[in-house]
Amino acid sequence: MTRGRDGDTSVPPARQRALLAAIVAAIVAVSATIYVGVAADDGTTHRDTLAGGHGERNGPAAPASTGTWVSSWATAPVGGEPGTELTGLAGRSVRNVVHTSTGGTGARVTLSNLYGQSPLTVTHASIAVSAAPGTAEALAETVRRLTFTGSPTVVVPAGGQVTSDVVRLAVPHDGDVLVTTYSPTASGPVTYHPHARQISYVADGEHTRDASGAAYTERSTFWRYVTALDVLSNESDGTVVVLGDSLTDGITSTVGANNRWPDVLSDRLRAALAAGRDVRRYSVVNEGISGNQILTDGLGRPAENPSGLNRFGRDVLGRTNVKVVVVVLGINDILRHPGTADPDRILAGLNTLVERAHARGLKVVGATLMPFGGHRGYTDAREAVRQRINEEIRAGRVFDAVADFDKALRDPYDPRRFRPDYDSGDHLHPSDKGYTRMAEAFDLDSLEGGAPAEL
Repeated sequence: MTRGRDGDTSVPPARQRALLAAIVAAIVAVSATIYVGVAADDGTTHRDTLAGGHGERNGPAAPASTGTWVSSWATAPVGGEPGTELTGLAGRSVRNVVHTSTGGTGARVTLSNLYGQSPLTVTHASIAVSAAPGTAEALAETVRRLTFTGSPTVVVPAGGQVTSDVVRLAVPHDGDVLVTTYSPTASGPVTYHPHARQISYVADGEHTRDASGAAYTERSTFWRYVTALDVLSNESDGTVVVLGDSLTDGITSTVGANNRWPDVLSDRLRAALAAGRDVRRYSVVNEGISGNQILTDGLGRPAENPSGLNRFGRDVLGRTNVKVVVVVLGINDILRHPGTADPDRILAGLNTLVERAHARGLKVVGATLMPFGGHRGYTDAREAVRQRINEEIRAGRVFDAVADFDKALRDPYDPRRFRPDYDSGDHLHPSDKGYTRMAEAFDLDSLEGGAPAEL
């Protein structure tokens, strides 16, 4: 061997050519292996990027186009529905109406039996685009049967969840989608989200693929079983998850109007993109639970209304292709404390949420705590706690970016209260106009970038 001018050991030309040929052959072999592996993947490993997602192996169930998997709608399971402990909703079709943030060419649905005490057998399920707002009727040409690893029947274990195969479906943005399930056997309690601010429907018997809404004579303000709708989207590159309490759940917003503040934020993002603004192409999903606290769980096993800390993995990290989390929590930690809440404990809880998000590369936008003067739980001591927390948030010592909802909605003549036209009347929750103002006060540029680099 001879040594080159850079001091490296060189190889004779013939041996160089042989070595190069061997390297090329190895690269070709590895490339072929990678190609075969990706082509054979059913989407469970690369579920956020592959066109087929969970249903790719099922051929006709897979979407025809490519895109990015994002969450278009989601909600947090809160507990077991009262009155369903013994029989669940056996022998009935449950038609949930969910409102999309972004559109897509394929869809998959997640069903939860988190609060069930026995396996939930679903023998029929479907997805369809609603014929119009405020109806159980579907556009007939959009009705699709849902399958689970190729079968129309799935058994969801107690405490578990399942995600359907992918179906081809043109899902509209800012539109209503119908997700319908039927279980022939008793299984309770029913896992639900009680403050949906949306009318859904129930029918006696199996009517999951009925386009007509005639059989759906019972109306409901709950979402049952369904917790997520993912879409294969060419409109969005990722998901924003809003983790909040009733102020995010939209408890005083008009039913069926989709005027919760995350809904309005989604509309703003879409309008800004249409106007040519350089903003992120993100969907927005609402993981608000009325009464939710950062630190304290509700009762039961598993806990109903689990704390923000305990549900962060499920409701934020468990969503599809999350890029940013927005945290709007803390008021209930002040109001529901029997004495004077400790601001340092609340701030420590918020910091823990931020650390967990950063560990997954997520940016965190946090909101200041809005006023509640005039509410039955108001005291000067609790107001002092709110002010201390807001001081830390505004100083940039908690979140990566701040949405100053307090400043946007407070009465300039009495900052301890809402401005009157932003108050629903209970002095704690905004009116529809107040929810709209929250979304308007959110800086769309705060969604830029990711988690800060660790020093």
